Amino acid sequence: MTFQEKLDKIVKKNKSLICVGLDSDIEKLSAGGKVYPISTPTEQYLSQLSFNKTIIEATHDLVCAYKLNTAFYESIGHEGVNALKDTCDYLVKKYPEIPIIIDAKRADIGNTNKGYVQFVFTYLSGDAVTVHPYLGEEAIRPFLDKKDKGVIILCRTSNPGAGEFQDLLVDGKPLYKVIAENVASKWNANKNCMLVVGATYPDELKEVRKIVGDMTLLVPGIGAQGGDLEATLKAGLNSKKLGLMINSSRGIIFAQNPREEAMKLRNEINKLI
Repeated sequence: MTFQEKLDKIVKKNKSLICVGLDSDIEKLSAGGKVYPISTPTEQYLSQLSFNKTIIEATHDLVCAYKLNTAFYESIGHEGVNALKDTCDYLVKKYPEIPIIIDAKRADIGNTNKGYVQFVFTYLSGDAVTVHPYLGEEAIRPFLDKKDKGVIILCRTSNPGAGEFQDLLVDGKPLYKVIAENVASKWNANKNCMLVVGATYPDELKEVRKIVGDMTLLVPGIGAQGGDLEATLKAGLNSKKLGLMINSSRGIIFAQNPREEAMKLRNEINKLI
């Protein structure tokens, strides 16, 4: 089964376009006192893993994917990587129908990317990964060659400074449009490419949708970053009223009631579609 097929099935089953980001920031866990007292590496591992399991159990029937940003795990060393691995293993065992996105934003020469492919898809059992396009198609070919996996390429990111490079003109077009065009027309031979486009830039999201057709887009920026949900849906839904994975991390996982927040967002999306 391909990533897209797996995604389509869970979207239909859970009636959801929500991707929950398991950004288990150890500092927030410590400050909130949600799970364990956290001081030793072992306690950090236990805290992240237990927290993730709690969020998964509260939201698994409300999501279309989980996204794990590796930075929040790598930041505490090997115990964090263990928490990342064990969270993925927990999902594979208990909820194998839910896609796992490893938000690693990898980019390197092709030979090095083979190592990243091994880590993300074999060791972590991820279904998709985020990558940078800067090195070109040749460099990320080890990812693209994985026909059953999703390759989610950064296009127009959600951060305030995104335009510094992404809006630079190349042959009269902003760079983000050139990326979208190349991915859609040249890189996507295996039909496993997707793009990251931030909800904080709905006009650009609309332009990307025009370029890529029905391709699925990962959309960060709703919630804590201030993206407008209605504008995002209007600009980003494809011809089937699908094609979006709307990511929410802090707004759900650190809420007083994560399940309630996830359900609220899912229902709001479904009303607006």
